[in-house]
Amino acid sequence: MHFLDQAKIYLKSGAGGPGAVSFRREKYIEYGGPDGGNGGKGGDIVFEAVPGLNTLIDFRYAQHFKAKRGNHGQGKDRTGAAAPDLVIKVPVGTQILSDDKEEVLADFTEVGQRAIFLEGGLGGRGNASYKSATNRAPRQHQPGEPGEELWVWLRLKLLADVGLLGLPNAGKSTFINAVSNAKAKVGHYAFTTLVPKLGVVHHKGREFVLADIPGLIEGAAEGAGIGDRFLGHIERCRVLIHLIDIAGEDPVEAMRIVEEELTAYGEGLDDKPRLVALNKLDLADEELVAGFAEELIDAGAEQVFAVSGATGEGIEQLLDAVLGYLPDRTTTETNASEVEDAAEEGGEWSPI
Repeated sequence: MHFLDQAKIYLKSGAGGPGAVSFRREKYIEYGGPDGGNGGKGGDIVFEAVPGLNTLIDFRYAQHFKAKRGNHGQGKDRTGAAAPDLVIKVPVGTQILSDDKEEVLADFTEVGQRAIFLEGGLGGRGNASYKSATNRAPRQHQPGEPGEELWVWLRLKLLADVGLLGLPNAGKSTFINAVSNAKAKVGHYAFTTLVPKLGVVHHKGREFVLADIPGLIEGAAEGAGIGDRFLGHIERCRVLIHLIDIAGEDPVEAMRIVEEELTAYGEGLDDKPRLVALNKLDLADEELVAGFAEELIDAGAEQVFAVSGATGEGIEQLLDAVLGYLPDRTTTETNASEVEDAAEEGGEWSPI
C-alpha cells in the first residue's frame, strides 16, 4: 500500500439550474399566463471522515472534484431537481488547508464527521415568479447562481495515542514490531523507515495505537535527512517515547538533537510528556546502562527506562508507564481493529 499524507485538489460546487420561461397554452385557459418553474439547487461539496482509510493515495490520481449543476426549471410551474451532493471521503485525522497552507479550514478527528465545505448555487427564478399586476406576461428569468470553486491542500495527521521517535537506527522499527502487530521493515542502515507506521499495542487489557515516524537528524527542521515533515503525525499523541541507542556514540547528544528538533518544529510537541528509553539493552552491561541513565537524567530526562526491542527486556515497565498517560478509554481504541487490519495486510508503504 502506498502512503501519501499530502495532496492538492480542486473543488467546485454545482451551479444552480436556470429558471424556465414558459406560458400556459391550454385552449380552455383564457389568456394563459406564465408558468415557468425555478431551477434546482447545485450540488454541495461535502467531506466525510470514514473508517478504514489511513492514506491520501486516492487523491494522487483524482485531483478534480466537481459537483453537478441543478436541473433547469420547466413549464407547469415545475421546479428543477436539486443536484446530489458530492461526498468526498477522507481518513480520520485529515485537515483541509488553504491554497497557501496558512489556514486550517477544516479538521476531521472523528469517524462519521461531516462538513459542507462548498455550497452549491441556488436555482434561478422562472418567469412565473416575475408575474405581477403590471407585468402579466414576463419573459425574464434567472440563469442560476454559479458554484464556488477552490484549490485546497489535504494533510493527513495520523491519529495515534503514543508517538515513537529517535535518531535513525535507534531501533524504533524493532521496538514497534515487538510490542504491536506492525510489520515494519528492519535494516542495519539509517532511514530504513521512510514513512510513518502504525501498530496496535495490547497491554494489560488495554489497547492503544503507537505511531513510528522516520528518524530525525540534526537540522531536520531545515530539511536535513528526511526532514521534520512527518512530525505532524505525532502532534495528536498524548505521550511520546524517545528511543535512544545505548550503543550509539553519545546518548546525551542523541537526546539533545531530538529535543531541539521538536522545539524547532513547534506545534506543542516540545510540551508533550516524553518517556526516555535506552534501547538495545542486550548490547550493554548494567554498569554502562546505569551510567548513561544518570547522564540522561542530569541532562533533563525525568525518568529513563532500559529496554531491548530484540529480547523484550524492560518493555513491560515502559508500557506500564505509557498507560499512566492515557485515559480509561483512548479515542483510538474504537478504531484499533481497523489499524490492526491495515498493519496485518503487510503492504509496504512508500512515499510518492
